[in-house]
Amino acid sequence: MSWFEAIILGLIQGLTEFLPVSSSGHLIIAKELFGIETHDLAFEVVVHAATVLSTIIVFRKYIWELLRGLFKFKYNEETKYIMMILVSMISVMIVGLFFKDFVEKLFGSGLIVVGAALLVTSSLLNISEFLKRRKEGQEQQDRPIGWKAAIWMGVAQAVAVVPGLSRSGSTIATGLICGVGREHVAKFSFLMVLIPVLGEAFLELVSGEFAASSTAGVLQLSLGFVAAFLSGLFACKLMINIVKKARLKWFALYCSAVAAACLIYNLF
Repeated sequence: MSWFEAIILGLIQGLTEFLPVSSSGHLIIAKELFGIETHDLAFEVVVHAATVLSTIIVFRKYIWELLRGLFKFKYNEETKYIMMILVSMISVMIVGLFFKDFVEKLFGSGLIVVGAALLVTSSLLNISEFLKRRKEGQEQQDRPIGWKAAIWMGVAQAVAVVPGLSRSGSTIATGLICGVGREHVAKFSFLMVLIPVLGEAFLELVSGEFAASSTAGVLQLSLGFVAAFLSGLFACKLMINIVKKARLKWFALYCSAVAAACLIYNLF
């Protein structure tokens, strides 16, 4: 992996982690277009850690409030919120424990899976926008996250391990369909991914696969981290405003266009 490829992949990871267009799908597309054949676990862990850091910085005040509430050692709104995040992780934990090999095979299936999954992402975004607009005429727009929505958003996050099926798009769309307010659903969607990503990174470090699997040097890892962090910081703030203003339909259109390009490319 060259330093230029590291920057490109880092930028793609940071931008598409938060925008509802699938980071995994776009990374596969980029590797296909640029002829990058590497599957560097260390690099992937580093750029994911960068997007986690960007999330923590954007939501630092709210995360601090949650931690302060948690360490009061009593059941309160902050404790409830953290418990809902933990509940949302159950589905992705099941996938990680029992379906890891199947998911890895999907990543080797090429652009056909990415294209089909992007069409599903597009459909989810359109459906959520349509249903949310109908509900907003009848219900309050600032409805907070609840247990039911947390569970279903967790299921959506677990299913979104399929390359091309956007994690942020799936979880936000599911939350909107459940009737959660736009600002609340975006915040929960971004916070619920912190623990799984950090947990996966920790397990890779402990297992020793992190260093053993690395084909990238310190320069490439550093450039990838910085690119993913800066682009992730921008995309996270941007996505919060986009969800508030109900502009998901444009991303649905984009996903459909990219899906069509992937399927046509795969055929010819």
